[in-house]
Amino acid sequence: MSRKKSREYAFRMVFEKFFHEPDADIFFGNDEFDFDETDKEFVNSLIGGINANYDDILGIIEKNTSGYQLDRIYKVDLAILVLAVYELKFNLNTPSNVIINEACELSKKYSTDKSYSFINGVLAKVLKNNVR
Repeated sequence: MSRKKSREYAFRMVFEKFFHEPDADIFFGNDEFDFDETDKEFVNSLIGGINANYDDILGIIEKNTSGYQLDRIYKVDLAILVLAVYELKFNLNTPSNVIINEACELSKKYSTDKSYSFINGVLAKVLKNNVR
């Protein structure tokens, strides 16, 4: 599989976490995603890192979404932002342009027509404020 699909899977888990604690074993059996051990390790590192740094991630998002309270942001968009901000701040192995591009692609696939520009703008602001 690819890191892009692994990120999509991690995004789905972050989104589900807003409603209840997901069971990763159920998802790794999903036919839509063909995971090998490397993919599972990558997803687990993303989810583990997000869980460990969740409050910091939300703080970064809140600082960079002027005029928006976190509870007013569409949950799909917030899940995408959580994943992308985690990677921008804590997972320095991936170039920032790749992270932002994949976040925008997720928003095009799962969110509203206006979400792409909102997410792109927030992540650009995060980078401008030297999160990396």
